[in-house]
Amino acid sequence: MTSPKPNLTPAYQGSMLMIVAPSGAGKSSLVNALLQEDAALKLSLSTTTRDPRPGEVDGKDYRFVAKQEFMAERDQGLFLEFAEVHGNFYGTSRDWIEAQMKAGRDVMLEIDWQGAQQIRQMIPEVQWIFIFPPSFEALEERLRKRGQDDEVTIQKRLAAAHLELGHAHEADYIVVNDHFDQALSDLRHIVAASRLRSGPSMARNPALLRRLGV
Repeated sequence: MTSPKPNLTPAYQGSMLMIVAPSGAGKSSLVNALLQEDAALKLSLSTTTRDPRPGEVDGKDYRFVAKQEFMAERDQGLFLEFAEVHGNFYGTSRDWIEAQMKAGRDVMLEIDWQGAQQIRQMIPEVQWIFIFPPSFEALEERLRKRGQDDEVTIQKRLAAAHLELGHAHEADYIVVNDHFDQALSDLRHIVAASRLRSGPSMARNPALLRRLGV
């Protein structure tokens, strides 16, 4: 089931970028570093039914809700996309995304490939970035070093990674997170390029378009 098509168009001043990666690829570390240096970039706050991990804060890392509340909001069409991952549900607020883009802010979404596919169908202009680990061995090592999951969960995440990597060809950009600084630099360039696309650029410069007769 997918959400109704929202009223998002390339005439909005802001851009939307989706970050997709298997668990343990370093997606969150890269995104957090990028957000710290770019005030015009906003991270979408996802709603989820899973329990908070150690150190996670409701309203900051995720919006944590009960499954019944999530399903009620889904049925009201409040999510731009939603998906079930590892037995838990995740969704992206449609109204929040629309408000940010109308205000000229660039929005970054950390989502899985299922959610990315849903959004791509509704909003073809969205930019899809896939984060690669340098190797599958490095991915497993990172998962184990996090110390957040038991062995059964780690094996589930590794199995899911195989499936997720099979959808990387659907993305617009591939960033390999082997050396963190280089991967961060690659992301900076992608964000800069997204701001120069014709739709957002023209929406930000209506006076110039009038002077040029465009």
